[in-house]
Amino acid sequence: MISPRYAREIPQRYRLEAGRCTVCNAIYFPPRLICPNCKSKSFEEIKLNEEGTLLTFTIIRVGSEKFSKEVPYAVGIIELKDGVRLTAQLADCAVDKVEIGAKVKLVFRKIQEEGKWGLHCYGYKAILI
Repeated sequence: MISPRYAREIPQRYRLEAGRCTVCNAIYFPPRLICPNCKSKSFEEIKLNEEGTLLTFTIIRVGSEKFSKEVPYAVGIIELKDGVRLTAQLADCAVDKVEIGAKVKLVFRKIQEEGKWGLHCYGYKAILI
C-alpha cells in the first residue's frame, strides 16, 4: 500500500507547492509550520518555478531493487529560479551528457511502483534543457 508519507506529500510532488512566509518572504520546500528565519507561523502556498540550474550530481551505477532497471542514472541537487534547492533524478539523458551548471526543467513522471500490486507513485524528475 502507498506509504502515508508519500500520500501526505502529494501537493509538493504533484504541483511543486511550497510555502512562503508572509512576514519575511522566505520560501520553503517542502512547506514548514514555523519559519526558521523569523519564527512566524503565517505562510501562503506558492507554485515553484519549474526551471533551474544543476549545482552538483552523482551517477548511480548500482541501484536499489526498484531502480535496478534504470542504472546508470544521475541524481542531482537543483537550484530553482525561486532559490529553492531540491534533489531530483535526471531523466531522458545520457549520464555522460550531465554537467554542473546545466539548465534543467522539472517534469511530472512516474517515480516507482510500490507494494505487491505495483501501485504507481508519481513526482518530479529533471530533464536537461
